[in-house]
Amino acid sequence: MEVINLNDKFGLFDQHWNPKIIGELNGQHVKIAKLKGEFVWHAHKEEDEMFLIIKGTLKIEFRDKTRILREGEMCIIPKGVEHNPIAEEEVWVMLFEPASTKHTGEVDHELTVKNYERL
Repeated sequence: MEVINLNDKFGLFDQHWNPKIIGELNGQHVKIAKLKGEFVWHAHKEEDEMFLIIKGTLKIEFRDKTRILREGEMCIIPKGVEHNPIAEEEVWVMLFEPASTKHTGEVDHELTVKNYERL
């Protein structure tokens, strides 16, 4: 039972759009990431995905609407829903998703991470 300090963990890396695993529970990965700029349209066919904003403001585009998430807010994106995260300034985010979740779903993109680093 380890105590994890999020500020310390975020201080260990600078890359954007490259989630790091900081914990696991019940088949779920707990990941943190720094986001900046526009990501890529994608969906996760079999998995829901939860975004919790630690620092900054994240815009998530959906095909029929846009949601703005601010510090302390979260959004659960149901499986199969296409989305495109956009961070105009650097955003720190925590993600909860099944360990089987592919970074960009079935989309292969230059930003796709295939092997997650553990911090």
